[in-house]
Amino acid sequence: MGEWTDLIKLTFALLAIVDPVASIPIFLGTTTGYTHAERRRVTEVVAITVFSVLAVAALIGTQVLRFFGISIPSFLIAGGILLLLMAISMLQAKESGIRQTPDEAEEAAEKDAVAVVPLGIPLLAGPGAISTMIIATHHTEGFFGQIILLIPAALIGLGVWVTFSAATRISDRLGKTGMNIITRVMGLIIAAIGVEYIYRGMIELFPKLV
Repeated sequence: MGEWTDLIKLTFALLAIVDPVASIPIFLGTTTGYTHAERRRVTEVVAITVFSVLAVAALIGTQVLRFFGISIPSFLIAGGILLLLMAISMLQAKESGIRQTPDEAEEAAEKDAVAVVPLGIPLLAGPGAISTMIIATHHTEGFFGQIILLIPAALIGLGVWVTFSAATRISDRLGKTGMNIITRVMGLIIAAIGVEYIYRGMIELFPKLV
């Protein structure tokens, strides 16, 4: 029961970090002039990209950390700081440079293949989502546990597909103010997750703090 509870928590954490609703204006802007079929194709590729990146992080993330000699506690603290920086930007209803730099945004307007870069990476499946998935693998046991983590990855990919498929309708209904409110709420959740990661990392690095 606890395992499934952890999966649900991970799914909601990833949903808050990926936050496809906040990316709707960028999605609509980068696909301006696209036909309905072209925009649908971009939506499918973005969803597949997000799932693939999160799946790779779940399956080989810890091996990458071992290769570079990075401990999980250190990665927890680094991931927590990263999430806090993202949260601060989101609480101000700003697009974080961690997710997309101005140069990447300018490049996106000039490219036809916007689905993978920058929409899929790093706008949605950025450092925050990747680090969260890698941290989740620390609490799994064996290869089967890593396979189970593909469920949240698939759900996030599905959520991105549903959101972008209805992007025009959502944008019209919520408006700029509505999307800013959602972004700020997600930012608050991400800030809490970031603090939790930093706390857990500090406890594992310095057990005497307990």
